[in-house]
Amino acid sequence: MDVGVIGGGILGLAIAQLISKQGHNVTVFEKDQVGSHQSGNNSGVLHCGLHYKPGSLKAKLAVDGIHKMVSFCEEHNINHDISGKVVVATTYDEIRRLRDLATRGEKNGLNGLTFLTKQELRKREPHVRAEEALLVPEEGIVDYKSVLQAFEKIIKNNAGEVLENSKVIRIDQLNTKKSVIHTPELGQEFDFIINCTGLYSDKNYKLFTKKKPDLKIIPFRGEYLKLKKEFNHLVNHLIYPVPDPQFPFLGVHFTRLLNGGREVGPNAVLALSREGYTWKDFDLREAIESLSYIGLLRFLKNHFAFSIEELKSSMTIDGFVKKAKKLIPDVEANMFEERTAGVRAQAMSVSGELLMDFEIKRFHNQIHVLNAPSPGATASLAIAEHIIKNHLDL
Repeated sequence: MDVGVIGGGILGLAIAQLISKQGHNVTVFEKDQVGSHQSGNNSGVLHCGLHYKPGSLKAKLAVDGIHKMVSFCEEHNINHDISGKVVVATTYDEIRRLRDLATRGEKNGLNGLTFLTKQELRKREPHVRAEEALLVPEEGIVDYKSVLQAFEKIIKNNAGEVLENSKVIRIDQLNTKKSVIHTPELGQEFDFIINCTGLYSDKNYKLFTKKKPDLKIIPFRGEYLKLKKEFNHLVNHLIYPVPDPQFPFLGVHFTRLLNGGREVGPNAVLALSREGYTWKDFDLREAIESLSYIGLLRFLKNHFAFSIEELKSSMTIDGFVKKAKKLIPDVEANMFEERTAGVRAQAMSVSGELLMDFEIKRFHNQIHVLNAPSPGATASLAIAEHIIKNHLDL
């Protein structure tokens, strides 16, 4: 079988390397460089499935995915650390939601979930202040760029190709079982095509199938601040707030990085370009597409206060630090330095609902991954296996 994978992020490469191991010919098409966008601009956290609805595809693949990813890192000597994280409740309403989270995590199959006493929390994270804290021991951090490199190496070792700077401009559907991928440089025939283009997954679905998707990708920029080195002692591991169940965003949290640094973030700000990593990254056509989408207008109407708070956290450092202070009251604006960002490809329905679960669709011999936000990186190997088993006829 000849398989073309469009998108050289972590999911596209995870699928491609698994297909190549099965003896099939695989070619990856990436319009920029491998891992240029979501995969190379995230916080490097390994998520184990605490937050996701029991029975959902996301919950199943997150739990399976972290085990697969850790095993892969061990096999290929990739730097990672299962440090665990604490989720902290600072109000009585959050205590109730935290207990619901623990129940949800147990249903999803997580091991070792433990409510910490205040003394145990103080020993683990001395600067955190909370009414209640849940230890999630299976989570950790990883070097996803090294994971990407390992995937690419496997593909090439199995005679596959990874074509960078190769934007797919169209697909000719010859029949239900054969398609031709066209870039400006070549046209190549494939038995299967897999669309893993993240921020452009909906646009490419329409381009490749000539069908309108029933969702739209809305880009949300997630910004991070880095703690100055002299304040690294404020954070030992991973520290998360209790998330708002209305949103798929986990809230501003503290992360210990593999390089020894510490960062806090992300917020969730509407980006004015699908690759809008700063306010300067503006694309008029893409901004109009987002802002004229009825689903986004309904979302903004229904969640106006949330949207304003997130905007404040982007426009001023004080707004950002206010969120961080909920977890560690001692932090101040002068403790932070450079701001970095990633962009989350978040699927949204016409009703204004943020789609929580993974979404995968098949059209003839095309498979389209339409929604695979966090924990897409952690679960990439499990998602790849799921797609091959359930959506491909290899």
